[in-house]
Amino acid sequence: MPNHVHVLFQTGSESMSRTVENWKKFTAHEANKLAARQGQFWFEDYWDTFMRDSEHELRTRQYIEANPVKAPLVREAKSWPWSSSRLRDEHGRLTL
Repeated sequence: MPNHVHVLFQTGSESMSRTVENWKKFTAHEANKLAARQGQFWFEDYWDTFMRDSEHELRTRQYIEANPVKAPLVREAKSWPWSSSRLRDEHGRLTL
């Protein structure tokens, strides 16, 4: 999305806040380098949601993948180049 990002990931040994902090630091540095600029890139805060069960996770994934269509930036989710939707088969399974 042009003004925000959705990420669905499973945490490991690092806390979610630490993972997001590291991710934002890295991407801010790279984006600023590409744009030949300096300074803050991301807002400091983020919104997180704990996935209660597999159904909640599925609904969340579907929401995230449909977001560019709703925006409307593309006609179908698979057309958004940064979406996991483009990597799914006809049954919704990732085909990496």
